[in-house]
Amino acid sequence: MTKLSVNINKIATIRNARGGETPNVVKAAIACENFGADGITIHPRPDQRHITRQDVYDLKKIVKTEFNIEGYPSEDFIAMVLDVKPEQVTLVPDGPDAITSNAGWDCIKNEDYLTPIIAQFKDAGIRVSVFLDPVVEQVDAAKKCGADRIELYTEAYAAGYNTNKEEAISSYKETAKRATELGIGINAGHDLSLENLRYFVHEIPEILEVSIGHALISDALYLGLNNTVQMYKEQLMNY
Repeated sequence: MTKLSVNINKIATIRNARGGETPNVVKAAIACENFGADGITIHPRPDQRHITRQDVYDLKKIVKTEFNIEGYPSEDFIAMVLDVKPEQVTLVPDGPDAITSNAGWDCIKNEDYLTPIIAQFKDAGIRVSVFLDPVVEQVDAAKKCGADRIELYTEAYAAGYNTNKEEAISSYKETAKRATELGIGINAGHDLSLENLRYFVHEIPEILEVSIGHALISDALYLGLNNTVQMYKEQLMNY
């Protein structure tokens, strides 16, 4: 069954807008796990506009499921991840001023850059996933760089879902097929929602994990966090 990792960045965004500790990201992570989440994802950025460095260390102490840290592999990020040792690190090519992730790696162009970084994480016992557009050639390049998994960047799928979902998912299916042939695990994330999630995992059952934050936390404002986590889990189970 595809696992659900809840990205709690938006909880930190709300907290930071007012200052203080409300809402509390540690309590939110514990609640998500208690409500059935299979993992907790965070994406700390250099300006700490949502998840802070302290959050990373605080969460490491309490997360009992899979802890996934996303980010651009700057020297500071690499050092922090090696110190915290989460179960998984997901490398994204975001610049420091990016509002949110908006593209996957060009693993062909960045092979010399990514390969030693991935090896460093793997030597520390951390599973490495790389954020990737649905391009078959990039899967081969990710494999060559040493990645354990890819995370499919699903914004294009979400954008095309209501217009032509078969067309929107076609490149993802091709990419997933190649990853499976190469023995690379497949994660997915970005703009997945209650509306489009079920079809995605039905068509690509090889997906091991989805990381969902913005849509899930937004839905929780209307539906409650417990109910929302359960609803997302249902989309992953009942296909």
